Amino acid sequence: MSEGKLLYKRVLLKISGESLKGNQEHGYDSEAVASVVKRIKEALDLGVEIALVVGAGNIWRGLAGSKTGMDRVTADHMGMLATAMNALCLKDAFQAAGVECAVHSAVSMEPFAKKFDREQAFAELSSGKLVIFACGTGSPYFTTDTTAALRALETKCQAVMKATKVNGIYTADPVKDPSAVKFDELTFQDVLEKRFGVMDSAAFSLCADNDLHIIVFNFSEEGALVKVLSGDYSVGTVVH
Repeated sequence: MSEGKLLYKRVLLKISGESLKGNQEHGYDSEAVASVVKRIKEALDLGVEIALVVGAGNIWRGLAGSKTGMDRVTADHMGMLATAMNALCLKDAFQAAGVECAVHSAVSMEPFAKKFDREQAFAELSSGKLVIFACGTGSPYFTTDTTAALRALETKCQAVMKATKVNGIYTADPVKDPSAVKFDELTFQDVLEKRFGVMDSAAFSLCADNDLHIIVFNFSEEGALVKVLSGDYSVGTVVH
């Protein structure tokens, strides 16, 4: 597929921390990390500018920690640190694959990562570098979904691409209901009326208020990222 056929030229990709652990209970699996790098590099090689936000589920979940009695702010701070670890892991893997990469942290973490600088991140994306945003928004109570929407808007991305294990949004859970019907496209109003949990409410509001496309797609399917970038929603759903 040539660069000219791409519908989206700059996007923010949000992946889960679980995508890095493979079949392990937690941590990292080298094959899983390599697979993530391969799928993203395919899009980068076509000239797509990609910013990346990665969750922390392979290491820590702040909300789960708070449910065990831990202070929510402390639990969320631990989650931010976990996203920084995942960002550094991915940076190392991408650089080993020949991809120029920069990590921006929402909180000061020198010398591990530079503090988020919007103009610098914008320039790095324009030069073709992969930019990874770590440590969420820097504040507790905000999810990585919200981080993805915020950073996407700040760096003028055309869409937030939410990588999942399902090839889009359905009328019901397709695993539980075989008769569930998939949507190729939905409006923001459709999602609100049907009460689909596409993203958390803060993230969804940011996208809807600023007409930032949300694309939910099956990241694990071979070539899916490139397909949705070209406007092929057979492996995903676009909300606009």
